[in-house]
Amino acid sequence: METESYLKAYYENYDEDGRLTSKHGTPEFLTTVRYTEKYLKENDRIIEIGAGTGRYSHYFARKGYRVDAVELIDHNIEAFKRKTAENENITITKGNATNLSHIADGTYDITLLLGPMYHLFTREEQEKAISEAIRITKGGGIIFAAYCGNDATIVQFCFEKGMIKNEPYKSLVDPVTFKAGSSPKELFELYRKEDIDALMKSFPVKRLHYVGADMYTNYMRDCVDSMDDELFETYLKYHFSVCEREDMVGISHHILDIFQKE
Repeated sequence: METESYLKAYYENYDEDGRLTSKHGTPEFLTTVRYTEKYLKENDRIIEIGAGTGRYSHYFARKGYRVDAVELIDHNIEAFKRKTAENENITITKGNATNLSHIADGTYDITLLLGPMYHLFTREEQEKAISEAIRITKGGGIIFAAYCGNDATIVQFCFEKGMIKNEPYKSLVDPVTFKAGSSPKELFELYRKEDIDALMKSFPVKRLHYVGADMYTNYMRDCVDSMDDELFETYLKYHFSVCEREDMVGISHHILDIFQKE
């Protein structure tokens, strides 16, 4: 409940849709859509766990797919419902990513877990969320799990903004490895690839892609927002050309792990 109270306060005052519809938020959104559509087939059934206000769920529903959504925060659920068009084949249910017992095994072709891993702070919770996402996915189905990158926060907040000198960052960051700790009060759990690899090693899945969803975009927000359409389209081409580069993905603020259930 402690985590939920912090999340409630945060999301009641944060414009997540505005972030994803801004020019600097577009690469993350388009990257997630691009990879999802790579695997979508006609008549596939989609679930989004931790759907927020529904940016992705509504996008795919309006493309004609059947979409079910699960969301924890009431404020987000109400916003999701307000944005639902009459012709959308979509549902929204209140629920927690760590317990989807109301959903039968093997229900979905595509499972989007795009928010919950940001806010789960123990290995037990993280494993439960991944396990539940896999359980409700059909054999051969595809799961998309999103994470917040550790080193993007270290670079941007600790050094660019100088917060490494101040609490709570000073105490949260290991002075040797620069791995950041976090708790519900800090809102976001931060990961490196070795953390995700360790989490995933016991699950019966095959990794298909490991993607930097926004790569360098958040380091140069003002620059990206000021690009004209021609330059921005060229920037997107660059982004898509490097977003799976193993030597670069670790610097991304948002990471997308895409895997197939065996």
